[in-house]
Amino acid sequence: MPQPTLRSHQREVLAVVQAIASGEAGGVRDILAAVTPGGGKSLLPVIAARALIASGLCERVCWVVPRDSLRLQAEEAFADPTWRAALGHSLSVRAAENAPGDPCRGLEGYVTTYQGIAAAPDLHLAAFRQHRYLLVVDEVHHLPALGQADSAGGHEGRDGHGPDPSAAWSAAIEPLLACASARLLLSGTLERADGRRILWLPYRAGGGGGGRQEVDLAAPGWAVVGYSRARALAERAVLPVAFGALDGEAAWLGPEPEEGGPRPHLGPHRLRAVAPNETTRPALFTALRTGFAEALLRRSFEAARRLRAERRGRLEVGEGRAIRGLGKLLVVAPDQGQARRYLDILRRWVPSAQQHTVALAVSDERGAHETLAAFRLTPEPSVLVTVAMAYEGLDAPEVAVVAALTHVRSRPWLEQMVARATRVDPHAGPYESQRALVFHPDDPLFARFRWRMEREQGTRAKPPHSPRQAALPLPGWLEEELAEARERQGIVPLESNALALRLSTLRPGPDLAAGLAAAREPDPQGELLEPPSVAERRLRQRLAEMVAAQAVEDAQGGGEGTSAAPVPVAPRGAGLFHAYNAALKRSLGGRSRAEMSIAELEAALAWLGRNRLRDHLHLLDGDHRYGWAARKRGEWRPPVGRPAMMWGAGSRSEAKRRRA
Repeated sequence: MPQPTLRSHQREVLAVVQAIASGEAGGVRDILAAVTPGGGKSLLPVIAARALIASGLCERVCWVVPRDSLRLQAEEAFADPTWRAALGHSLSVRAAENAPGDPCRGLEGYVTTYQGIAAAPDLHLAAFRQHRYLLVVDEVHHLPALGQADSAGGHEGRDGHGPDPSAAWSAAIEPLLACASARLLLSGTLERADGRRILWLPYRAGGGGGGRQEVDLAAPGWAVVGYSRARALAERAVLPVAFGALDGEAAWLGPEPEEGGPRPHLGPHRLRAVAPNETTRPALFTALRTGFAEALLRRSFEAARRLRAERRGRLEVGEGRAIRGLGKLLVVAPDQGQARRYLDILRRWVPSAQQHTVALAVSDERGAHETLAAFRLTPEPSVLVTVAMAYEGLDAPEVAVVAALTHVRSRPWLEQMVARATRVDPHAGPYESQRALVFHPDDPLFARFRWRMEREQGTRAKPPHSPRQAALPLPGWLEEELAEARERQGIVPLESNALALRLSTLRPGPDLAAGLAAAREPDPQGELLEPPSVAERRLRQRLAEMVAAQAVEDAQGGGEGTSAAPVPVAPRGAGLFHAYNAALKRSLGGRSRAEMSIAELEAALAWLGRNRLRDHLHLLDGDHRYGWAARKRGEWRPPVGRPAMMWGAGSRSEAKRRRA
């Protein structure tokens, strides 16, 4: 197997940490890496930890991530066998809970979240005082510098009501930054929409006066590595993006007048306005819930179907055969109700025998984690409808088309959504034959986001036209707050229709410094992260994801593994996923996940990472609900090309056939 090749920013980080380890880098102890989404950021902590721990400058690594779902990816980055061989390292890290004691548990490091540190700051600070740590802070732009807190309104949130959780995270993480022997700060953007500085980063006075400050990329003691979308495209690390902007008209009933009387009838209004105005948000809200959404969904569905047909023809694969690399469609809906409506629309467009190729993954849907795992790991489903469950952190390179039927317009959110389609699919043939296609409403807010992406890549694009009296435009985040406040007053969507479709493709251009200089305007930061109070729910969700992944992997592999017998499949509605959940509960002493403390949930995650549930199905013997486990273990395999999980309750006739 050929050795993987480091990308340019990874080679630069390797050179920097080697210079720090050898003493050639002088007083450099801080590394800032600004990496475009999908550009290979998760390998940088592995590269840095290997060199700095081997040199003795650091003893351990602590990787702080903004979301619990990213902790598993951090563990996988250190455990990846290909990169362990290529880099020659044997380091391991664990997802740490806030239980007393050593968070590393004998390993070389641990992964935690902003919320985890804020919930137990003394625990983590004690660990840093006992050992020399490399501290990795992921998505550092979420953390505001504390020095500006008073001038920005103390620790209050942007709306002025209640504490700002990001300031609390900064207050807990800043002492760790001060104690760390070396620091690696990762981000895809170096500005905050609220005007505050970013925690720990060096600043200087910006050009043009007015008190503007910008990140000092040449500060002493710092090494700055940039990896823009342009460089990622040049190195073929990500795919070029083609945008399909669909214009339309919408009409709605406005809020009820305070003095009474009928609601005003507003519209029709065009989505593609000259600039954002008071009708932009209500028109978008209406369009995503009426006829326009179906038209955009149809365009996306047909584009994905044409792509799959082209790849089938090139690979000479028949229509009925499910294989990897044909391309998939990801539909991002505004809410769960609309997601279910979109699912019904999509299923009307496919034959009855192919209904299983279109799936829904939302938090309230039973089996959502299993569906998401199947979308990632198997040829089918080929269409997934979701809200936010899969937009960030979804490692599914087969996604080639995205239907952006979402009202969210914050730049980080949209960049992450677009990045779901920009990953290179190793099963889809040559790089030149692949591209990402994103269909979206042609509203001025999305146009602004797309224009900023084009400027960062050096695309020669004219800026959106501005009204003549726009000498002092509102900050983007304030525009969003006002728009959301208007939306909360309540409107009734009436109708909308699609008009013209415009296609544009992003092209590469200048590098990081030029891109930063060209994109100085404040951008909406969007919603940040979950507070510590939801830690238990997040841990239970991660357990469900890991169980689902094992169920899909075992079903797809026909049950081969450490046990000699094929994996059974449950009749009468139990399903392999639910059987695996039952086996996990028995293996952990009979306690349900709802009864477990945070420490017990962390222990369950660690156990599940070391064990396969297929080897513990004997614990279900004697339970009438899972009597099939004792009778059928080793007697049946799922049909080739169809995941076993789809057979569970699926068919009474199939259950009778197996019982016979």
